[in-house]
Amino acid sequence: MDLMEQTHTTRHRRGRRQPLLFVIVVLALAMLACTSALSTLGLSNDGDGEAVIVDGVANDENVAGDDETAVDDTQVAVVTPTPLPDDLISQADAEEQLLINLYQRASPAVVSIDVSREGPSEGDLIDVGEGSGFVIDPSGLIITNDHVIEDANAVRVTFIDGRVYEAEVRGSDPFADIAVLEIDPGDDELVSLNFADSEALLVGQRVIAIGNPLGLSGTMTVGFISALGRALPSQVTTSAGGFFSNPLIIQTDAAINPGNSGGPLLNSSGEVIGVNYAIRTETGFFTGISFAVPANTAKRISDQIIATGEVRYPYMGISSNAEVTLAELSLEFDLPVAEGVLISEVVPGAAADRAGLLGGDDEVIFRGSPLLLGGDIITAINGVRIRNFDELIGYLVTNTSAGEVVTVSIVRDGEAIDIEMELDERPE
Repeated sequence: MDLMEQTHTTRHRRGRRQPLLFVIVVLALAMLACTSALSTLGLSNDGDGEAVIVDGVANDENVAGDDETAVDDTQVAVVTPTPLPDDLISQADAEEQLLINLYQRASPAVVSIDVSREGPSEGDLIDVGEGSGFVIDPSGLIITNDHVIEDANAVRVTFIDGRVYEAEVRGSDPFADIAVLEIDPGDDELVSLNFADSEALLVGQRVIAIGNPLGLSGTMTVGFISALGRALPSQVTTSAGGFFSNPLIIQTDAAINPGNSGGPLLNSSGEVIGVNYAIRTETGFFTGISFAVPANTAKRISDQIIATGEVRYPYMGISSNAEVTLAELSLEFDLPVAEGVLISEVVPGAAADRAGLLGGDDEVIFRGSPLLLGGDIITAINGVRIRNFDELIGYLVTNTSAGEVVTVSIVRDGEAIDIEMELDERPE
């Protein structure tokens, strides 16, 4: 099963309430089992000094002899809890208080989103999905996912305190899966969230998600950053039938479920580090792998939407086999460098072609698939090191604009060359 089959966006479609009976039954049985075990479990030492379980849980042959007379002097070990240092308890209390305080500060800015579309009868609206979002400006600007509000005829947002507003779609970008909504709060005061610098994130950092999973508004889950720099295919196909990459994606183990889409992924300071938008699953529900659009991408896209109502992406016009690293190829074919982007083809007339970049002309078979070698190898953009295709796309999306002139560092026939290139706008 490929990634597209296993990656699901997390808008929740309305349906029957999820049953709770199984959880309750399991909990009751677990409590019964624990009570039984606690009443019967003891530890003893047999004659060889090995611990055995007694009192009906398990008996050693030394406990009852051949005459079936129980040993009277069985000693039951009493486990004394190890005292915890006061500073450790204080540290745990402080961590707990941090999360409580963060939720109290951030949750008023998070909204549940209900989406309606036209029904079979004229003027009839049918609720078709739910998602999440968060306020980025007290004037009433809200960020969510494009797939949450896709083809919506009506959008309604609800705050955790119960306030409800009709929302207008200010604009959206299906490539990054970001949309901006606008509400009129009137005299109401809105709490907003600030963006953090997602380039400063580290694997292992604690993250907090707040949203509307399965219609349960105001739900907070906690986890860690599992990986950085993932690249997922966007939900929009190109004219050639492929996908543009959505780069620099954050992977986390914070529980994300249908309905969490568009909600904030926060750091411990309550700043937005990402916008939750997809999970990797074969069940349709959370299995420990969640994804978020990084804050820098979300801010850059939303700023363009707010300013112009549309998003323009830079475009070089090259293709490269992103499934194979240059390090792997260099071992097999003795390439001059082991990092960078090997250009397979250059789109005629596009920015790379006009700048004089060259694609490959030597077809080889690698792991059963054809590859083109001999093309230029991109090693840096504006002096920033580029190690692979995902890093190239990530840099272009977050640091450049269509029409901007950039310096492309390449290796051609073993020689390092710098080339000036004016970036195009990505075609539809």
